[in-house]
Amino acid sequence: MARFFSLNTGAQIPSVALGTWQADPGVVGEAVTSAIKTGYRHIDTARIYGNEKEIGLYLKKLFADGVVKREDLFITSKLWCDSHAPEDVEEELNLTLKDLQLDYVDLYLIHWPFRLQKGTNLRPENLIQPDIPSTWSAMEKLYDSGKARAIGVSNFSTKKLEDLLSIARIPPAVNQVECHPVWQQAKLRSFCQSNGVHLSGYSPLGSSGSKWVKGNVLANSVLTETAEKLGKTAAQVALRWGIQVGNSVLPRSTKESRIRENFDVFDWSIPDDLFAKFSTIQQEKLIRGDFFVSAQGLYKSVEEIWDGDI
Repeated sequence: MARFFSLNTGAQIPSVALGTWQADPGVVGEAVTSAIKTGYRHIDTARIYGNEKEIGLYLKKLFADGVVKREDLFITSKLWCDSHAPEDVEEELNLTLKDLQLDYVDLYLIHWPFRLQKGTNLRPENLIQPDIPSTWSAMEKLYDSGKARAIGVSNFSTKKLEDLLSIARIPPAVNQVECHPVWQQAKLRSFCQSNGVHLSGYSPLGSSGSKWVKGNVLANSVLTETAEKLGKTAAQVALRWGIQVGNSVLPRSTKESRIRENFDVFDWSIPDDLFAKFSTIQQEKLIRGDFFVSAQGLYKSVEEIWDGDI
């Protein structure tokens, strides 16, 4: 079934979340409502997405109407790159909590291991040297305070995660990264499992249609053939693959029919003979972080960004 996975804090993280990246204000609230009424209990957002205020309004209504209780939901948000300074970390979470109209989040992540000058936009010339240990120390204080029930990271390579684990007082509970059958993250998954860090997979369907992403995961022949044999969709197969390798998955959609389809992944599984074929899929990372790379900048190649995990 695998409806939940255990974190190193003892908390249970629901295995399927509604991802809200590129879910614009005006549609995201209805998507959250549809998801929760379908049975989702995990909503993933971030300050940079610009939709936390609307999500908060709809959550408040869902609580007031008795559709769901706060304690039964798992809410994830993320610290943006221009707020890595220790004095900015709590303030950034406070803004998120105010917009979401919550007293705490269940999981708070460092969105990227890169630091932007305060108040600047995402351009290579605005990057400055990160100080992950000092940022993480501020994150640990959020955990101590109870404002973040768990803390973790996102887009950390194996090396960056290893470096963090070596200095952390409170180890990260989660590393949220791109993960799907065309980018299976075997090395990073193995490292996470060995060190008690849960891997959460964003873009589990490949995020086709996004301006940031090229490539179509769901058209891969292994997925389409498996889907045909099982009477499922390629999207359901991709999500089920993630759950079977031990990841939580964060599909994003604002269409009610797709939201329902993406949640129908629990009462069946991919049998071993078909599952074995996934190891033959040629691997290609789709979200490479090219927007951080510049010949004159802090990071001169995508290989440098991912420390060889590419």
